[in-house]
Amino acid sequence: MQPGSMNDKVSGFVHALGLPSSQAQPLTSKLEGDSNLAAFLSGDKYSQSLLVPLACYVLQACLGADSVDTTPVDSTEVDANWSEACWNTPTCVILPGSTQDVSKTLKIVTFFQIKFAVRSGGHSPNPGWSSIGQPGLLIDMQKLNQITVSADKKVVSLGPGGRWGDVYTALDPYGVSVIGGRIPHVGVAGVILGGGLFHFSGQYGLAADNAKNFEIVLADGTITNANAQQNSDLFWALKGGGPNFGIVTRFDLYTIPVKNIWYQVAVYTPDQVPAILEAFAQWQVNGASDVKSTVALIVGLDITTIGLIYSEAADKPAAFAPFYDIAPVAVAVPPQNGTVLSLTQILGSTFSNDPMRHDYRGTSSKVDAKLYKDVYSFWREQALAVRNTTGASQTFTLQPIPANLVDQGNQKGGNPLGLPRQNFQWWTTLVDWTKAQDDAAVRAVSIATTQKWQELGTARGSYVPFLFMNDASRDQSPLALYGSTNLAKLKAVSKKYDPSQVFQNLQNNGFLLSKA
Repeated sequence: MQPGSMNDKVSGFVHALGLPSSQAQPLTSKLEGDSNLAAFLSGDKYSQSLLVPLACYVLQACLGADSVDTTPVDSTEVDANWSEACWNTPTCVILPGSTQDVSKTLKIVTFFQIKFAVRSGGHSPNPGWSSIGQPGLLIDMQKLNQITVSADKKVVSLGPGGRWGDVYTALDPYGVSVIGGRIPHVGVAGVILGGGLFHFSGQYGLAADNAKNFEIVLADGTITNANAQQNSDLFWALKGGGPNFGIVTRFDLYTIPVKNIWYQVAVYTPDQVPAILEAFAQWQVNGASDVKSTVALIVGLDITTIGLIYSEAADKPAAFAPFYDIAPVAVAVPPQNGTVLSLTQILGSTFSNDPMRHDYRGTSSKVDAKLYKDVYSFWREQALAVRNTTGASQTFTLQPIPANLVDQGNQKGGNPLGLPRQNFQWWTTLVDWTKAQDDAAVRAVSIATTQKWQELGTARGSYVPFLFMNDASRDQSPLALYGSTNLAKLKAVSKKYDPSQVFQNLQNNGFLLSKA
């Protein structure tokens, strides 16, 4: 702590919280009489397990009992994280109801030097990214879930704790949409701060590229905005730079003039996968030049699902020609004109929220049908063997990244991702299993598969050294692949806006610059 007497430090801290004197005086007295706090402030030996509950007490005094859940923490708060591997019980859960509440929370975190995690939707499968054990605080943003559309319908303002399904539901009557998350129960903040890939990113860029402004609370409690005019270096950094700079309390996103769209979803058998991968590569080279078209390709061990999606009403768009000759075993959603909302609801119904352990992983390559097929064969053999022993489900997913996605990002002010301007793909996997004892065996499949992508891709000149943060696993380092110039710039922005490096040193975990 800074030099000065204990009472000076306490009174300065309480004053900074802006409490009325009726609250400030008893709080000051309690803190000044706490011998463990005195030891902490004077640099003597102290108990962290006593200090954190005291911080929770202060938070409750400042924010109210409804906004701070203290030990024993409600188990529904713990279980709100999507992956069971992330279930952890903090000392207390803070549920800020306003930007001011977030500001006070960070002032308290910084004063007591306490480990914390921030949760928007809790959909990251990486343990500790949006969860924390004891002693520690979980800042849960679920109350900040506002959705406000501007009078001209050009901008929508979103709270970090909202869910994307609610966003598309709210936007539907306005006849517009937004570049966001593809699965309805995913939270707003993590998608945008990691970049955010949507069905129409090939046409409009990533979610982060479509941000107009971020309202953010810095580590010292300062509330500010980051946009093209104000704090423009921070604005750039927030467009895919992860949880490294503060807590964003409002995202102002440009809407897109898309409501009515065309789509179909069909199901195929494993023996058809080589032909499907050939068709996917062919579409990437030819059909993807129609930026209104995208393909959602999820290869499972038993079935493969292909979603063909077009960003306006249509009738069997020619862009998808390579796929029309492959006969599906079943048509899950017949070719039809619908809306962004109806598509989101269909996708939501295919994802289970049953408690399980989950993981993602990512890597990238150029368009290369032979590489796709070779890595798929390797993955399938490994994934089948592990399923036989653990019951784990795994997918092999190619996500198309057309050059126009990169152009859109550049035209909209740039981002820190350092994407090459070319047609390529982001590979990912969704891994689901039940037993903690199987973690290493199950995760070994995707780890070996990303190594195989790099090995075979490098030999063929098709490997792309990029890793999409929203798909990255706990042991991967997406920021390290943004390029040395961008990484250095991100670290400089972090030191400028968080000089004490609170978000590097006290934040529990995440894709942190301190680890890149």
